[in-house]
Amino acid sequence: MSAYGHMMEREFSAQSLSTRGGSEVGSRYTVETGLYITSFAATVLIAGLVTVGVSLMTLLITLAVMLRSCQTQSAGVVETWKSTDDYNYCKTFALHAELNLLPSASFPAMCKSFAVGYIKDGHYLKDLNITVGLAEQYFSNLKPLPDGCDVVLMDIDDLLPEDSFYPYQVLHRFQEHVCSDCIEDVKYLKHLFFRQLYLILKDGGWKLIFLSRKTERLHNTTAEYLTSAGFGGWSSLIMRNDNELQMDLPEYFSLRRSILQKEGFRIVAVVSSQMDALTGSSLGRRVFKLPNPNFYFQTGPYTERRDVLK
Repeated sequence: MSAYGHMMEREFSAQSLSTRGGSEVGSRYTVETGLYITSFAATVLIAGLVTVGVSLMTLLITLAVMLRSCQTQSAGVVETWKSTDDYNYCKTFALHAELNLLPSASFPAMCKSFAVGYIKDGHYLKDLNITVGLAEQYFSNLKPLPDGCDVVLMDIDDLLPEDSFYPYQVLHRFQEHVCSDCIEDVKYLKHLFFRQLYLILKDGGWKLIFLSRKTERLHNTTAEYLTSAGFGGWSSLIMRNDNELQMDLPEYFSLRRSILQKEGFRIVAVVSSQMDALTGSSLGRRVFKLPNPNFYFQTGPYTERRDVLK
């Protein structure tokens, strides 16, 4: 090859290398300075970022709502425990007060609402049903002896009209503390279940003796009222004579039971809603305590109102 040919070949080779080298450097520069994406890809990327943001926000809101719900439920549980504790305290206090014949003026004011709830929520009805059921079960396995000396004593003062026993101002204050429909419910239920127990005993052949705290001077009026109310057929109606009006009520009931036993009667059971008739001596074989929501609203025990009984 000629010298001119060799020179041209070197120039061509050098130019080719220069050109390729420039291309490689240019390519590298393009890749390093940016990434080209289409408008569709950019739209997808932005939508994904928005979706992630919305999801995070939703998660935060959900967690906040759950936390608040847990706090509310915890507060509700604490309030339920507190309500249960208050109810148990009031129930225990009432039992203690009845056993010791304390004046109901000592009954805590906070417990008045529980006493109303005891009636309105149906607990009084349930307790009545249970007590009468226990008495019915007990007497279903017993039969009175043919000699006619087996007797059941029943306190009837729950059946009698309040205005014949309480003075007007006491009855008025009683109604102020309790809703009027609660009073009517108590009257109806205690009459209904007392009559149910009365019929069970009467149909079983038991001799029934009615006891009252009222004066003997009201004997005829009381007897007529009981008969008209469907409680006729008792064996005896015992009420307080003038000498007994000065006695404490537990002493009066104990004395009357003792006299019956000395006369040869066998006391099979005593039924009352009040503790003064269920304490003391000569109680017989079994005692049945009917629930008494009226106690929570009275102004004082019967021993503090002897003048009303005269």
